[in-house]
Amino acid sequence: MAKLNFDASEPSHLVGLSIVVGGAIFSAYELATGADIYATTLLKSLALGSVYALIALGTVLIFKATEVINFAQGAMAMVGVLFISFMVADGNLPIVGFFWEIPNPIYELGGPEWIKWFLSVIVALVFAALLGLLIERLAIRPMIGEPLFSVAVITLGLEIALRVLANDTVKINFRSVDAPWGNGGFNIGDGFVNWSYFAAMITAAIAFVAVFFFYRSRMGIAMRAVAHDQEAAMAQGINIGRVFAIAWGAGAVLAAMGGLFATQPPVKQTGAVDTDVALVAFRALPAVILGGLDSVQGALLGGLIVGTAEIYAGQYLSGQTAWLGSGYPLIVPYFVMIIGLLVRPYGLFGTPEIRRV
Repeated sequence: MAKLNFDASEPSHLVGLSIVVGGAIFSAYELATGADIYATTLLKSLALGSVYALIALGTVLIFKATEVINFAQGAMAMVGVLFISFMVADGNLPIVGFFWEIPNPIYELGGPEWIKWFLSVIVALVFAALLGLLIERLAIRPMIGEPLFSVAVITLGLEIALRVLANDTVKINFRSVDAPWGNGGFNIGDGFVNWSYFAAMITAAIAFVAVFFFYRSRMGIAMRAVAHDQEAAMAQGINIGRVFAIAWGAGAVLAAMGGLFATQPPVKQTGAVDTDVALVAFRALPAVILGGLDSVQGALLGGLIVGTAEIYAGQYLSGQTAWLGSGYPLIVPYFVMIIGLLVRPYGLFGTPEIRRV
């Protein structure tokens, strides 16, 4: 992880300090006037930020390794969560659920249902990783050395193709993911907290800790070297193709996990896959840009910032819908992103590019 240094003379840090101080004052006021609503809103914002952070982390890993912005992340999220639905709701192996049925052997075992659910999700994530590997091998690796714009357009084409395939699967009947926590939760005063909030936060924490230690492994160091300079990494004997494959496999897994929680509160209340799941990647885009395209810690902080902005705006500006409109919370993250880019064009923790002409 990059070392964080605070420089009070830098405009972006002054803005960040102002946001922290203003947020602390606002939080103290709301905590004093409505502690229960404040607490539930805080947990809800952290949960939404965690979902955005998972999607953003997958996008960042792919960009760091390949310098490609993956516009197919949303479709990969939707297909990945469909794999989970095939495993846990239909009891079939994921990829064949589109064509024929092969029973999920995990549900033939004994034991608690929640353990079988988690094991089935792990198998589904393996299939999601295989999808990422397949995309990298067939569509991305042949484009090494070609203009990055062309590769980005290919990912956009993949987004359309995968989303059409996934939409055809759920456009008539939504597909449940049978999450063991369901829609249950508990009350804090007049506010309600879903168990899915904690599931999303715990999953995001595990993902970021795993990436933290991965970057300190031999392959992680190789990936960081490739992100810094591909030609120099290749000259040192690093297998670029293997690094690309791992990045796309990990990106697909993170997309699937983000897609899973995109079916749960606070994103959706249905607990099932529908045609809107793929849009979670576009909702998480401000987190990617705000944090920095090549920054892991930026993905985490960006996700939490935009998730908090969206939820708090929805909670405390709900009385202003007459002039803001009913869908105003969804555009708040983009305003935050624009303000952040005006102050720091390469993101909060992104690497500045120096171009000499």
